[in-house]
Amino acid sequence: MGPVSDLLIVGGGINGAGIARDAAGRGLAVTLVEQSDLASATSSWSSKLIHGGLRYLEQYEFRLVREALREREVLLRLAPHIIRPLLFVLPHDASMRPVWMIRAGLWLYDHLGGPISLPGSKAVSFPHLEFSAGLKGGIRRGFVYSDCRVDDSRLTVVNAMSAREKGATILTRTRFEGARRVEGAWEATLAGADGVARTVRAKALVNAAGPWVVDVLDRIQGDRITDRVRLVKGSHIIVPKVHSQGHALILQNPDKRVVFVIPYEQRFSLIGTTDVPVANIEEAARITPGEVEYLLAAVNRFLARPLAASDVVSSYAGVRPLYDDGSDNPSEVTRDYVLKVDHEQGHVPLLTLFGGKITTYRRLAEESLAKLAPFFPGMKGDWTAGEPLPGGDVAHFNGFRDEMRARYPGLPRDLVEGVVRRHGSRAVRVLGEAGCLADLGISFGAGLTQREAEYLVAEEWAATAEDILWRRTKCGLHMTPGETDAFAAWMGEARRGSRSPG
Repeated sequence: MGPVSDLLIVGGGINGAGIARDAAGRGLAVTLVEQSDLASATSSWSSKLIHGGLRYLEQYEFRLVREALREREVLLRLAPHIIRPLLFVLPHDASMRPVWMIRAGLWLYDHLGGPISLPGSKAVSFPHLEFSAGLKGGIRRGFVYSDCRVDDSRLTVVNAMSAREKGATILTRTRFEGARRVEGAWEATLAGADGVARTVRAKALVNAAGPWVVDVLDRIQGDRITDRVRLVKGSHIIVPKVHSQGHALILQNPDKRVVFVIPYEQRFSLIGTTDVPVANIEEAARITPGEVEYLLAAVNRFLARPLAASDVVSSYAGVRPLYDDGSDNPSEVTRDYVLKVDHEQGHVPLLTLFGGKITTYRRLAEESLAKLAPFFPGMKGDWTAGEPLPGGDVAHFNGFRDEMRARYPGLPRDLVEGVVRRHGSRAVRVLGEAGCLADLGISFGAGLTQREAEYLVAEEWAATAEDILWRRTKCGLHMTPGETDAFAAWMGEARRGSRSPG
């Protein structure tokens, strides 16, 4: 038998990466396996918000909202390069929830999580020079409150980077085939991209497979976990930005749901999301015309310039694996997480994660390690709230961004800002001593250069054009079809060995 690691984690989304980081920092030997790319499913299909979840107050999810609001403060400190404050405007008319209810909900939202660094909520009268931008003239009042936006897939990647730097082994494009308990440990079979199977052993197994959580359970012999998930499809559309200001909109629908309109990638607005029950992951592969119509109708109730389907420049759809709490309405299914442990006479535990949301991933990881602590008595304590994520060790992000612009005067300002937004303090590792654009190799468009692509391959597990254009960066949204084709061709040549990225 080969060496036995402490944890084998199945799933390279935000929860799996967060647990890997936390466990490795406590001194455990960790292996994480992901069947595709990091954040290639739910963790890159989100609304890209770090938020308390204002609407969850109506569902009496006070514990979840309190935890999420506290985590918003923590994560803003840990990763200021990929998590930024964002104001939300909630326009109001007589058909909506009464004003007193909204005021009460916002007061609770401001105070439920304890002290906050973000601006508190307030009522505003329209027209307003800033906050009524893009809205119909008949809307006379609204409310403003704070939350944060996040680059969701990069948050996952930087957690995985931190885990690796603390000793974890991260295996992407590696499929978990099955596991069974053998002689006091888990014996698991993995298959790499080449299809070759290998066996690994671990003292504990963590099922963080998200939408595939039940599929993974079905491949584990002798498990006794019977809980299940509800698969709910959430779709988003991307349109040219709907107003000139920097705030987001939260719009109340007649069906009591809310739709967000979020500033996205400088030139666009991200609109979402839908809540559609699906029977399987394949049903959630792409947005439907009906969902596009739903989102457009939701925003057109408020926008001065109506949007049409022809305005949609991109879209994405994904499936959220929510814990099956028996709710009939998919919008009312809890967004909280549930952790289940199955073990054999006090040994060889299986920890399975159901549900969860990006905002609370770090607390989910801490609670996961608390569940596993009895099996690892020498494990160190909580630590992740105090150590910045890779690239996040900048005291004042805007000041650091300006310093980087001054350090690289020969590079385009937009290019420098994009690299700084993605990599934070590690931007220097990407840009090096470049004095001009040519020093960064081929310029593929939209601020993506050969130097950064090589860095993403060498340091961030990127293996395909999609990994880079849509997850490690969002450059694909800004590039022409010719530019994306040229980059894909370059990546193909690099993988075949004619070039050596990194």
